[in-house]
Amino acid sequence: MSHASPDQPFQPLAIAVMTVSDSRTEEDDKSGRLLVDRLTGEGHRLAEKVIVPDDRYQIRAVLSRWIADPAVEAVITTGGTGLTGRDITPEAVKPLFDKEIEGFGEIFRMLSWELIKTSTIQSRALAGLANGTPIFCLPGSPGACKDGWDGIIRHQLDLRHKPCNLVEMMPRFLEK
Repeated sequence: MSHASPDQPFQPLAIAVMTVSDSRTEEDDKSGRLLVDRLTGEGHRLAEKVIVPDDRYQIRAVLSRWIADPAVEAVITTGGTGLTGRDITPEAVKPLFDKEIEGFGEIFRMLSWELIKTSTIQSRALAGLANGTPIFCLPGSPGACKDGWDGIIRHQLDLRHKPCNLVEMMPRFLEK
């Protein structure tokens, strides 16, 4: 259940979306499209959307560009969080994190449990902060993207969500 404060105005963010896949194109990228539709439907702005192959260095290159750009306020990736040999998103992204948000993966798998039961152990969904930018890594299925956005991310990227959210903490992420 989300608790929103009607007294607080909505603060739109610029969010970048990355689909990690060797086989997806813009025409058939259902998960990336779903995330773009969801975030713009909430009133956020799309900073950029890209499809990147399952290559840790290409993933890191794009993420590094985004986290160095103060105009990109959050990032969502989809794909590459499973257990196959090509699933390397966590290995590509974790070295960029200054802090991991452990609760994200835990809550994501809890939500998934309701729908797919024990198959949720195959998800390595994760999140963290890199240079003050929240990065959320979701599995590649549209259902997982829907669950991750609807169940967690949309609330944490909404200043009106109470009792707390990531947006109200963003000015303090780079404190020394």
